[in-house]
Formats: sequence, C-alpha cells, structure tokens
Amino acid sequence: MNLPTVKQLRYLSELAEHRHFGRAAQACFVSQSALSTAINELEQNLGVSLFERGPTVLPTQIGERLVEEAREVLNQLDNFVELAKQAKGAFKGDLKFGVIPTIAPFLLPRILKAMRAAYGDNKLYIREDLSPNLIGMLHKGQLDVLLFALPYETGNLHTEPLFKDELVLCLPHEHQLTEQDAISIADLKQQDILLLEDGHCLRDQSLKACSLEPNNMSIPYQATSLNTLVQMVVNNIGVTLLPEMAVKANITHDTDAEIRHIKTRRDLNRTIALVWRKNSPRSEEFQALGQIINSHRP
Repeated sequence: MNLPTVKQLRYLSELAEHRHFGRAAQACFVSQSALSTAINELEQNLGVSLFERGPTVLPTQIGERLVEEAREVLNQLDNFVELAKQAKGAFKGDLKFGVIPTIAPFLLPRILKAMRAAYGDNKLYIREDLSPNLIGMLHKGQLDVLLFALPYETGNLHTEPLFKDELVLCLPHEHQLTEQDAISIADLKQQDILLLEDGHCLRDQSLKACSLEPNNMSIPYQATSLNTLVQMVVNNIGVTLLPEMAVKANITHDTDAEIRHIKTRRDLNRTIALVWRKNSPRSEEFQALGQIINSHRP
C-alpha cells in the first residue's frame, strides 16, 4: 500500500467539510474531476469506501475516523513548516486570525495597524465568526489563533488571558433605574433583558455573570449584534448588558441610552484572551501578539 499524498489528505478533509465535490474542488482551487480522481485513487489505495455518493456526499463510518486522522496529520505538517519559519524570528509568516463579533468592531480598529507593522509583508487573514465555528476552524487548522472571550469551553486548546472587559448596563434614558445610586443584580431580575441570539458567547457570559436563568426571566428580543441591542434599548423594549470595550468605542454615540455600572461583590466581566492549539510551534509569536494587543487596547 502506497502512503497517501498530502494533496489527497487535503482533498479528503475538504470533501468531508463541504460534502459536495464541486464546492470542495473550489475550496482546493482544482477542477471537480481532479478532486474526484484523487479521492477515488485514495479509496482504491486504502481498500475502503470513504464516502457515500448521493445528492449529499456523506463520510462512511471509517471515512469519519480517517478524516479526523487526516486533519491531525495536516496540522502536524503545518506545524513542521511553521517551526522552520519560527527559526527566522517572530512574525515571519502569514497569520490566519479568528475573532468573535462582540470583539471585532471594537478592538480590531485599535490593534490592526500595530499588527500590520509587526507582520510586515506577510498576509493577515481575518475571520469574524461565532465562537463554536471559530473553535472548529482552529481545530481543523483553518485558523492559527483566536481573539476570544472567556469563560467558554475550549477543551484542550491553550488560552492566554489578556485583560478583563467589564459588563455594564445599558438603559433607556427615562428608565427608573437611572435614578438609583447603585444598581444590583437583584434589580436586573425584575427587568426585560435583551440578549444576543444563541451561539454568541456573550449571551451565556452575561447570564452566568448575573446568575440569571432564561427560563425565569422575560427576554422580549434576541439580536444578532450589539448595535441592534442598543437600538432596542433606545426604543424602550428593555435593558441589556454591553462589554465596556463597546462603550469605549462609542457604540451608544448619537443615542440617549444611559450606561450604568452594576454593584456586585463578584467580578461582572469577561476575559479577553488569545486561544491556540497547544502543540503550535508559534506559541512565542502569539504571546508577543498578546503584548501588542494589550498595549493598544482601550
């Protein structure tokens, strides 16, 4: 039996990801026939069927297991190349950088210039997406490092905490709570709370920080962005929690929304962190990247 080629393993991974020969071929920048031929040759070489062909291409049971192994091999090969690049010093390679939507518009404008300066002529690929999607892409080697918010279950990935980001209360201008000297978590439990949709880690972090249960509270609206939440607050639909970095980035500009800190004995915040694979040879580079971010944050 001949060993599979790197090209065959990449085609295998992409076909399992897209479950369509045409889309997988596009992702690999090859013709559909070339990808199909390579998969057929791999199956013949291994002596097993890797996919069920139909309207949707589905990995077989052994195919699923071999896809996982293929992705691990590809990650190790990427690490092999990256290790050689790191011998030349930090910031010598391209960077595939993932960031969540509740960080990207508020922090990226502050740090991108410094990141571009550090990476010079190397390319920066930035992907904004929800937390579970970014974690999946990091495991598959499609991203190198994530700018993330904790707490969040990251499994066996390395997390590098950078700084705390306080959660503050956003209220309509005429809201009764604006007249109080101090707002407590108990006050929140009597309010209509506006939240982001499921999939946004800030939703769960806000609920956990305030000891709130969705089943025991009124949630009149779920939004896809913090900007939408602010507009709902301004229109007296409810109150919401915002990251302080969003407030410092003037998310409430040109509105009459009020911002208040919540008095509590425990921390009411999230931790901004970098996340990468534990076996990445670029750990020192990512730690240096964290220093750049910390020096340019709000």
